[in-house]
Amino acid sequence: EEKSLHCEMSPARVAGVRGNRRQEYGERRVIGCSLLWENRRMVRPKASSKKKSTRGGGVDFKKFKRKLGRKLPPPKNATNTEIKSKAIILPEQSVAADKAGLAVSKKGLTLKELLQQSSHYNPKVRKDALLGIRDLFLKFPQELQSNKLAVVEKLRERISDQDKLIRETLYQLFKLVVLPGCKEDNQGVFISLLVAYVFSAMTHLSLDVRLMSFKYLELLVQHYPPTFSLYAEKILQGYDDILRKNQLHMEEIGKLKSILSGLVSCLSLLPSNQSEDSSISKVIAAELQLLHAFEADAPKHSAGSSHIFERLEGLVVVLVNCFNDLVTWVHSQPALDSQTSDCMLCVLQSVESVVRYFFYAREKHALQQLPSLPLEKLFTVFPIKSKAQLSEKEDDRYLILNIKISEIFFDLSRLSCPPVFLEKFLEFIESLLSREFSSVTRSQKVLYEKYMPTLLACLPELLKVVDYGWKARLLQAYTTVFRGSSPQSATKVACVTVAEELLVPHKQNSLNLDVDDQETLGHVLTWMRELPMLLIYLGDVQPSTSEVVIRLLVQLGRFGFSNPYLAEEYDNLQFLLQEFFVKQNNADTNYGPFLRLPKDSQELCVSCLYFFSFLDPCLLECLASCCLSQDLEPYILLRIVEVLHSAYKAGHVLMADHISFFITLVSKFEVTCGQALSVLDSEAKIPRRATLRQVTGVICSFLSQMGDHTLVFDMLEKIVLDTISLKLPADNRCALLRILVMVDSSPTRLSDQSITKLSKLLCEYLIDIVLIYPVEECGNSNYILHSRYYPLPCYLLFHRSIKLLMLVLNMLEVFATQLDATPLSHPAQLDSHHWRRITMVVAVFLMISKDDKLRDILSSCRNEMYHLMQSVSSILSKEESSMSIEQKHKANCAVEQLKTAISEISP
Repeated sequence: EEKSLHCEMSPARVAGVRGNRRQEYGERRVIGCSLLWENRRMVRPKASSKKKSTRGGGVDFKKFKRKLGRKLPPPKNATNTEIKSKAIILPEQSVAADKAGLAVSKKGLTLKELLQQSSHYNPKVRKDALLGIRDLFLKFPQELQSNKLAVVEKLRERISDQDKLIRETLYQLFKLVVLPGCKEDNQGVFISLLVAYVFSAMTHLSLDVRLMSFKYLELLVQHYPPTFSLYAEKILQGYDDILRKNQLHMEEIGKLKSILSGLVSCLSLLPSNQSEDSSISKVIAAELQLLHAFEADAPKHSAGSSHIFERLEGLVVVLVNCFNDLVTWVHSQPALDSQTSDCMLCVLQSVESVVRYFFYAREKHALQQLPSLPLEKLFTVFPIKSKAQLSEKEDDRYLILNIKISEIFFDLSRLSCPPVFLEKFLEFIESLLSREFSSVTRSQKVLYEKYMPTLLACLPELLKVVDYGWKARLLQAYTTVFRGSSPQSATKVACVTVAEELLVPHKQNSLNLDVDDQETLGHVLTWMRELPMLLIYLGDVQPSTSEVVIRLLVQLGRFGFSNPYLAEEYDNLQFLLQEFFVKQNNADTNYGPFLRLPKDSQELCVSCLYFFSFLDPCLLECLASCCLSQDLEPYILLRIVEVLHSAYKAGHVLMADHISFFITLVSKFEVTCGQALSVLDSEAKIPRRATLRQVTGVICSFLSQMGDHTLVFDMLEKIVLDTISLKLPADNRCALLRILVMVDSSPTRLSDQSITKLSKLLCEYLIDIVLIYPVEECGNSNYILHSRYYPLPCYLLFHRSIKLLMLVLNMLEVFATQLDATPLSHPAQLDSHHWRRITMVVAVFLMISKDDKLRDILSSCRNEMYHLMQSVSSILSKEESSMSIEQKHKANCAVEQLKTAISEISP
């Protein structure tokens, strides 16, 4: 029936019939339940029958006894919780196969997929995509190198993202990964892709987006400084807008600090001197061949420059108003916190950069009609003080702010000096310079070291415009700083630089101090006396500072002094400089800082010696000690000799002192320096031997230029002979003999007494030469070179005096016959037997006879040669019995060689 009804009815009709039936069924069910409940209420419950338990009756439940340790069986209604599974093994996945060999992130996403997700509508997905890009680039750096442009073009869209976390994540990604990875390439291309989006973010409706855009701008400027030069007008407009409209309240001091720190970074790139401008111009020209406002070759009155000046002028007005608002805010607060102090300092640093750029533009481009900088409001609040009791940190913060305002004032005074505020700034700088460094705190000492050099640099300009009273007060304050500052501090270097500005008159527009004034003269004398002591205190710790001091000494000596007191004081500085060269400590010699300075500083210091009107013998002795040191380079040694000779020719050194310096140098110069080396060793192995020979040649040349040769010879004759008589090495005796030969003439001017003394010295010297040139070394390549150099002075003396040659031959005879006659340098090589002495004497004679010019002179010494031959033969015949076969053979060979040589000379 239902089926037939279904067939006849439509689907909608069928659904309606079914619904009616369900409703009827429900109503019937409710009625039945209600009747059943009423029946139950009507029936009276029967009383339950209780069975009385009897002793020994049955129990309701049966109790089973279980043994300990047995596992209870599961209950009958327990549910089985066992799980059975089977593994499904797939041969491969198509998605993973497509990414094989590709660089993927931790989540298995490629760079393309991550870049696509970076623009997803879900902020969490965008953030995860940025983090994935960072991890991918850190793990695969080559991905960044090959996809830089695509990455920058895609990620720049997120600069204005509405989500704060995403903007911060993107900022860190650019800061730590993307921009450092683009350093080696042309950064201008990447910066140009980003800067348009940064400027767009500066005009965003959201304040947080605008603030973040300035952080991006600061980041771009840090990585590519020409960004500011290329987009200066837009950048300055952006900072002007956000600061002028008071969009940041004092409660948001942290956000204001972020903006101002970025502005400081940008304005610090404004050129303030010629070197900075040229370096920036070169970078920009190499990158883009374009420089808008700061191009070195730009027209002096270009439209771009005028717009920049107007922007800067307007920005300064905004900054000054901002600073005044901060000052008002600080006065309303119980203390000056660090963030507010940093904001105020950033404002002052920005204004200072603009002032210095204006001065630079006027000096370089000769621009006289620059916009005026309205800084009167800034100078009005100076000095900034607090009425409450300040802590040490707060006091330091106020001091920094006042110092920075003072620097701005002094920089502005070079453009146009506002005389209204000059008095209180002079009082401030005087009080600051007059403070004793021992009374300030440690933190204040750090501040002084940071800011004092800048304040001191303004001192010469201030002394030009102040009256006599203020000039005396400022000079006294400067002297206090000069004497009280630490030798290794930047303040001391600044003091030396200021002293050069004040004392050296060669610079344009330099200040001419009235040294005739007793008070000013006292200050100048104090400054000069500090210089040598400063060199000694510095040592070799700060060679750059030492070079500044030495340069000042050279400049002072070069330009001289019109005041006799200053000239005398300059000459007296050499007594203080003695410790700078050598520190005499009883018998020990301790070298001063001079030997440890760089080569340029040493040469500069040597040049200073020329400008003393006289050189004290003690200073010359110190210089000689330095010249004898192994640590002194040969170039500086020769430079000292040249400067001293120039000073001698100028009349600054006495002849006796000059000659004494030369003799000391060649006689005490150590060639081997205690090493066991032979004379036959090459000069590469003994470099000081070549140095001594070079110095000897220079000294001989200078001695020949000293004027009266007779006077020079008379002064050198006795000194040289007395020095040679000391037990000196062969190299030093050779140098002295060459000096004697140079000052002597032909025929010789030696006195008979000197000839007699010299004959003994030459005999000993020639024996030493033979000892250091063994016969077995005749094939050595250095033998021929040295065998001629050492005996050559003797040959020249023999040519000038036959008497000297005769006496030397007689001394050789004495040496062969008397066992107590020993040479100077090698007594250990001779024993008590005569055979060795015979061979030595014969070797000396053969060496002399090889010289062609001496052979003619030897023919005139026939008697001396025969006496020598007879004495040697007689000694050999007497001592032959005590000799061994080998010794007898060597002695006989030597005697035969002697006879042959004499017969060839005088047949």
